[in-house]
Amino acid sequence: MDVDSRMTTESDSDSDATTAAALGRGSGSETSSSSAPSTPGTPAAAPASPAVGGSGPRPAPGYTAVNAVIDKKEDGPGCRCGHTLTAVPAVGEEGSPGYVGPRLILFGGATALEGNSATPPSSVGSAGIRLAGATADVHCYDVLSNKWSRLTPLGEPPSPRAAHVATAVGTMVVIQGGIGPAGLSAEDLHVLDLTQQRPRWHRVVVQGPGPGPRYGHVMALVGQRFLLTIGGNDGKRPLADVWALDTAAKPYEWRKLEPEGEGPPPCMYATASARSDGLLLLCGGRDGNSVPLSSAYGLAKHRDGRWEWAIAPGVSPSPRYQHAAVFVNARLHVSGGALGGGRMVEDSSSVAVLDTAAGVWCDTKSVVTTPRTGRYSADAAGGDAAVELTRRCRHAAAAVGDLIFLYGGLRGGVLLDDLLVAEDLAAAETTTAANHAAASAAATDTQAGKAPGRYAYNDERTKQAASESAPDGSVVLGTPVAPPLNGDMYTDISPENAVPQGQRRSSKGVDYLVEASAAEAEAISATLAAVKARQVNGEAEELSDKEQSPDSSSSNKHSSLIKPDTALSNNMTPPPGVRLHHRAVVVAAETGGALGGMVRQLSIDQFENEGRRVSYGTPENATAARKLLDRQMSINSIPKKVIASLLKPRGWKPPVRRQFFLDCNEIADLCDSAERIFSSEPSVLQLKAPIKIFGDLHGQFGDLMRLFDEYGSPSTAGDIAYIDYLFLGDYVDRGQHSLETMSLLLALKVEYPQNVHLIRGNHEAADINALFGFRIECIERMGERDGIWTWHRMNRLFNWLPLAALIEKKIICMHGGIGRSINHVEQIENLQRPITMEAGSVVLMDLLWSDPTENDSVEGLRPNARGPGLVTFGPDRVMEFCNNNDLQLIVRAHECVMDGFERFAQGHLITLFSATNYCGTANNAGAILVLGRDLVVVPKLIHPLPPAITSPETSPDQIEDTWMQELNANRPATPTRGRPQAAAAATANDRGALAWI
Repeated sequence: MDVDSRMTTESDSDSDATTAAALGRGSGSETSSSSAPSTPGTPAAAPASPAVGGSGPRPAPGYTAVNAVIDKKEDGPGCRCGHTLTAVPAVGEEGSPGYVGPRLILFGGATALEGNSATPPSSVGSAGIRLAGATADVHCYDVLSNKWSRLTPLGEPPSPRAAHVATAVGTMVVIQGGIGPAGLSAEDLHVLDLTQQRPRWHRVVVQGPGPGPRYGHVMALVGQRFLLTIGGNDGKRPLADVWALDTAAKPYEWRKLEPEGEGPPPCMYATASARSDGLLLLCGGRDGNSVPLSSAYGLAKHRDGRWEWAIAPGVSPSPRYQHAAVFVNARLHVSGGALGGGRMVEDSSSVAVLDTAAGVWCDTKSVVTTPRTGRYSADAAGGDAAVELTRRCRHAAAAVGDLIFLYGGLRGGVLLDDLLVAEDLAAAETTTAANHAAASAAATDTQAGKAPGRYAYNDERTKQAASESAPDGSVVLGTPVAPPLNGDMYTDISPENAVPQGQRRSSKGVDYLVEASAAEAEAISATLAAVKARQVNGEAEELSDKEQSPDSSSSNKHSSLIKPDTALSNNMTPPPGVRLHHRAVVVAAETGGALGGMVRQLSIDQFENEGRRVSYGTPENATAARKLLDRQMSINSIPKKVIASLLKPRGWKPPVRRQFFLDCNEIADLCDSAERIFSSEPSVLQLKAPIKIFGDLHGQFGDLMRLFDEYGSPSTAGDIAYIDYLFLGDYVDRGQHSLETMSLLLALKVEYPQNVHLIRGNHEAADINALFGFRIECIERMGERDGIWTWHRMNRLFNWLPLAALIEKKIICMHGGIGRSINHVEQIENLQRPITMEAGSVVLMDLLWSDPTENDSVEGLRPNARGPGLVTFGPDRVMEFCNNNDLQLIVRAHECVMDGFERFAQGHLITLFSATNYCGTANNAGAILVLGRDLVVVPKLIHPLPPAITSPETSPDQIEDTWMQELNANRPATPTRGRPQAAAAATANDRGALAWI
């Protein structure tokens, strides 16, 4: 295709078929002054958005000009349009030597207009864009220092281009498509890797057919996984196709999607923005008849892999194309745009917001109920300075925290070179990750009439938030984002390579753990006796009769959950069986106690990134459309405060003062919200793979953060879009941060009720956690009155927790075990909540308190060393239970095991423990299990951190913490399984030996 070196002039009647090589002229005949206002009396900055009283959706914010620092002329991007602006999260830990704050990356665009490359044209007819002026340069705006710089990356850069697309994948910027001096750019994906000190270009190899060359299209990263490319113009006509590239699947391959539902017409110059929970919004555009569009469409992915379009609710204030749009949490900020024929969107509609949490459009004045009919003229005398500032097209936008940035564009015959910023005041009410301090700092400067010199993350609530927003290596394009720190490390746990346990671990702390190990059993013995006493003659006998009845054979099981699969009954291929992967991923702590561990590059990490996102189908009315937009957009502020304060996998540090940051009223709100969810759930949860499973945490919040840091965290910046989280109880007691642990898990449950799951452990009972640390922690950290009230409220909540979880109807997860009484899943389902230990049955006691026997050679039921009335169950009981319920695996917690996990009953039961160095003496590893969609179980481990250098004599903080050390000394935990035993160290069947590293 031949391409002229200059863009042709656009008119109302032009056809994209006749402009195969052109972007078209931006917008008309305006002859306004340049972007930096110089006329006397012209304000230097737009006024703040109008104050809004009361509740409800807020209007779109106003923009102000940023006086950015430019040391050398070439450091500034200068005048341009048709470029891209992409926000890249921070790299490293804030405060560390290698920390780099959030940045805006500007790439490409056209830097000259038709007629004269040096001066603006004087007539409308020469206001087209010169393709010869397209560039491939890269500029970086550092948000923290308010400074522009030009980057010179290594590697082969993309060709000069404009009207291309760009999106961020972690700390990489992906460039695709566009048009330049040589015509349409190839469909190749170019990646700018900004992880290292010197950026580098890479070209991504993608197999098979793809979207092909095009310009004026859109691209977004959906759910931190899928690169979606939609629409545009292939040089012949506008397009409406949708292409997806799964960044978690190699080799990379484009796949053409056929979404269900009513989607957008063929169009170009639209915008596509991905909400943090994986919903894509396509807004505006220009159709095949050159008519600007006002509609917005949502695109979402079903759990079964289907994609669907849905028309977004609300009334758009104006049609538009060549505009810019970006999400700040649930609010889509739209700015500028063209209408054709030299006209641009102006008046109060120049800036608009689609509030997807409320399902309405807002302009700068109010909620839009009918399309605006304001003045749309080619007159450059725009009137209102705030409107004039944002009246533009072909510009670009990006968001950092609560800030929205705009750069450049075209206004009439003038290319713009200004950087604008707005603060979304509503973000404080809706944002889940509080990068809010950046917005606060900017607002303070701009509202005071000063040039904002630093958008600093000063708010203590949100330090290190930017560094947490990057994916943890799950997406790799080109080369890995960072080289291994100390090389890869994995553990072979295959039985043939097992080493007897006595050869690996020291015996430090054994005597301490053995001494008085029955403390917990003593605390529960009275309850157990009461439970047994309440079982009158008929109850126990009836249960025994049912278990031994011929009607309870495998063909007529008690549980309603064990119906044969349809696929099997139709002679179809059976689903895959559950199996334990032959390798476990291990992270060794760095010397000095740093939270960062060794970089993993094992293929098993893919299970953390397998997508499973729920959509609500194609709405047939406004109510259905609202459901799609409402997905996972809670407006409860207390859970968001907790998550913003505590979910800091790399940056969390124990509070200097022990006082807890929530008061009892806030804890009441949090418990009320979580309890409503728990009360609506069954006693046995029905869950799907992929899923991560966590064992006992026992108030060791630092270990929880380490696990999140190493293996992914439940946030939109982490992997919550692709994998569920299941916690098996014992959240409190023993450790020093039970309040943090419980508060964060409850907040995550409220924010992600369909993805985060909690079941009950034996320490989620008042008579236990009154003795083993939780009650004392509440009083020590909140005062006696508020502390006791909080302890009571939490324990009322514990009575509502689900009791077990069934995954894919093949794996059952519980806290303790099956004991003597549990033979069918239905018995657990029949336990009515809320339930206390005193009001419970032997089933509840066994579920929360029983353990497997010492090893596979010990069968049947045996007394439990924990204390009188408690039992252990052998491998024969495990196999019988699995056969009765068509299950393949039991995952349980409750016992500290040396390697964080141990197998029993020939692999049909796994014990899981996630807290390291239990009670400060066990020196055990902590582990989680990652269950992939193919039902392969992968253990992932962390080892204990080295001891702190400081001592109680020199650290006032640790003096305050000695109460927990004293409590654990007075009431030691049950001895850790996997410790060397003289009689069993050489036993081949010892289940501890199978899991040694």
